[in-house]
Amino acid sequence: MSVEHSKILISAYACRPDKGSEPGVGWNMAVELVKHAKEVWVITRTENRSSIEAEIAQNPIPGLNFVYYDLPAWARWWKKGERGLHLHYYLWQIGTYLLARKLHKQVGFSLAHHVTYGRYCAPSSLSLMPVPFVWGPVGGGEVAPRSFRSGYSFNGKVYETLRDVSRWIGEHDPFVYVTAKRSAVAIVATPETKACVRGLGTKRIETISGQTGINQEQIELFEKLAISSSVETPVRFISMGRLLHWKGFHLGVEAFEAANLPGSEYWILGDGPERSRLEALAKKLKIEDKVRFFGVVPREEALDKLGQCTALVHPSLHDFSPTVCIEGMAAGRPVICLDLGGPATQITDETGFKVSAQTPDQAITGMAQAMSLLAKDSELRLRMGEAGRKRVSESYSWEVKGQFLKNLYEEVLAQA
Repeated sequence: MSVEHSKILISAYACRPDKGSEPGVGWNMAVELVKHAKEVWVITRTENRSSIEAEIAQNPIPGLNFVYYDLPAWARWWKKGERGLHLHYYLWQIGTYLLARKLHKQVGFSLAHHVTYGRYCAPSSLSLMPVPFVWGPVGGGEVAPRSFRSGYSFNGKVYETLRDVSRWIGEHDPFVYVTAKRSAVAIVATPETKACVRGLGTKRIETISGQTGINQEQIELFEKLAISSSVETPVRFISMGRLLHWKGFHLGVEAFEAANLPGSEYWILGDGPERSRLEALAKKLKIEDKVRFFGVVPREEALDKLGQCTALVHPSLHDFSPTVCIEGMAAGRPVICLDLGGPATQITDETGFKVSAQTPDQAITGMAQAMSLLAKDSELRLRMGEAGRKRVSESYSWEVKGQFLKNLYEEVLAQA
């Protein structure tokens, strides 16, 4: 059976048209896949319903259908925001199994695909369906070198310990093992996760450029922020995201101080539990007048600030597939990241700097050197900016990802 005549069932715990990150992944993958398949059915949480239906009412998408499910109120009273998220997700997977089987009897699916959440150590009920099963993109195998943990706050150290325990439990969960073994193909984005998935016994593993992407409309928007050739533009570095310990912004602040670039600034957009520690660090290093914290700002303002900066700094220690690096390249900004996890697969030597990071001192020194090079060489900034825009259009547009999945589906269906 060809994809054009197939009916695809998608599991997307996170799926919203008005959000980025994993909710955006769930939505955009469904929208792209329905361009190639006869029908796409998406099982998602009830709380996503209002935003999805508002978008569909304004922009109907033929062939795209949504089915909403959540646990009974008495079985999820303990979930508050991020609290209890992983347990809720696990129970949600169990609960959707009967719904998926019922839908299959009514619709007759050709293939099932689990999209979000993309964690290799969490199961998917769609793997139990009597049709070929595609798993991913999945991540979560990315781990920071232990030498970095000494610089974490107490809460950060607790978080990393619990994350290690969670991964170990997942790797020994029979349901996860069944998910891996029954996958016709597992899609991964990083070498670290590929090794973990291989250890679970998955028959076939395919690597994709990343979980996230941007559409053509967004690419055109970011092109307007293309780096200026003016050498008089102040040298500014920018980091964007939640201020969490594993995002590594403390390393960015220390690298900026070590670079010692007169007249330069480091802008940090976002908020989170690490903000007070970052502000204290800037004061301790006596650069509080150069490091500016803007907190959470509207997206339009965030993009405007990105357009005023020389380069994006994203020193994350175990990211899976950060959208911000893709957006930085799309805006024509060189990206400075660590040679770890997802960013290391997104950034190339032509589009930025991947800094070796076996120890904090090594990471700080490498990023400081990259900042100095970019500050002094406007031609290098322009060259990397142009290479970044080209890379995004060739590898990170949702249209490209949709075509990748279509080709993969064709192979899976042919083998089935």
